Amino acid sequence: MKNNSWHGNGEVCSPERGKEGALENGHGSDSDGVVLGLDGGTTSTVCVCIPLLSFSDHNLANPVPILARAVAGCSNHNSVGENSSKDTLEQVMAEALCKSGSTWSSVRAVCLGVSGVNHPKDQERILNWLRDIFPSHVKLYVHNDALAALASGTMGKLHGCVLIAGTGCICYGFSKDGREARAAGAGPVLGDWGSGYGIAAQALTAVVRAHDGRGPQTTLTRSILKVLGLSSPEELIGWTYADPSWARIAALVPEVVSCAEAGDQIANKILVDAVQELALSVKAVVQRLCLCGEDGNSSCPIVMVGGVLEANKSWDIGKEVINCIHERYPGAYPIRPMVEPAVGAALLACNFLMKESEGHCNS
Repeated sequence: MKNNSWHGNGEVCSPERGKEGALENGHGSDSDGVVLGLDGGTTSTVCVCIPLLSFSDHNLANPVPILARAVAGCSNHNSVGENSSKDTLEQVMAEALCKSGSTWSSVRAVCLGVSGVNHPKDQERILNWLRDIFPSHVKLYVHNDALAALASGTMGKLHGCVLIAGTGCICYGFSKDGREARAAGAGPVLGDWGSGYGIAAQALTAVVRAHDGRGPQTTLTRSILKVLGLSSPEELIGWTYADPSWARIAALVPEVVSCAEAGDQIANKILVDAVQELALSVKAVVQRLCLCGEDGNSSCPIVMVGGVLEANKSWDIGKEVINCIHERYPGAYPIRPMVEPAVGAALLACNFLMKESEGHCNS
């Protein structure tokens, strides 16, 4: 374990090991219960520290009190490797605790939502890392980052669907009895065509097809060439393969939306197809988990996350996705995130801890 971590202002926090192998930073009191929530993506990892809250519909604080917030780099073990991932998680948690004036042993629960957790083996690997850091009384929960995204809309309740559509896309669902299901999220090679990458890649393909005569002419050609500073469609080949990163391609989505709004039929079809793909993912998860009941009319929250779903244009992809879902599940209703995913993860930790306590009391 590393002995130093950095504050955001460059000062060093130097915790020391306490009893049971926990780290102490010399601040706060062990009687003060705190909870850590982490959202770990492929770009950054955010950790928030909040007080241990009594979780109910009636007394959940609004806004949620945030004692401290820390940000570090990528913690996806598939992207940066196990050692770097573990170091990043420890660093960001240590910084959040130092900023809040809390001790490691005052932590009551940790909930980590991280990309790359797609199998029980992934969960167990990260749980083992956390067990090396925290004393035995701390409750530890590890899930895919989609769970934190869901909780950011449901304020810590684990029921419903989350549809994430940004550079990539994925749909996760969770039933009240603890079952879960997912659809999409396998990357563009395996067909996430509702994602920002999928939309933009089809637009680029349409430009190339129009240029060589395999497809109809489209205003996407002029719009995309202009925004990229290129003079001809032939140059798209060099531009695309010079750096075929998903985010770089996905950044062209606004051009597709603008062309569709201006009446371009090719751009419009690309967006209609994306809506169908995204709605299909949600409907598949809702059906597998029976989230809208046997007749499909029961209410179910759909948390909408990601730039593709933001309602900032007259061609509103998110709204059209919900309309498409309503054709089969009229009880489904959209929710926009009310807090950031790391706060959602912290609220989940409070919720999990409360349910475990209730279970012990009833046993």
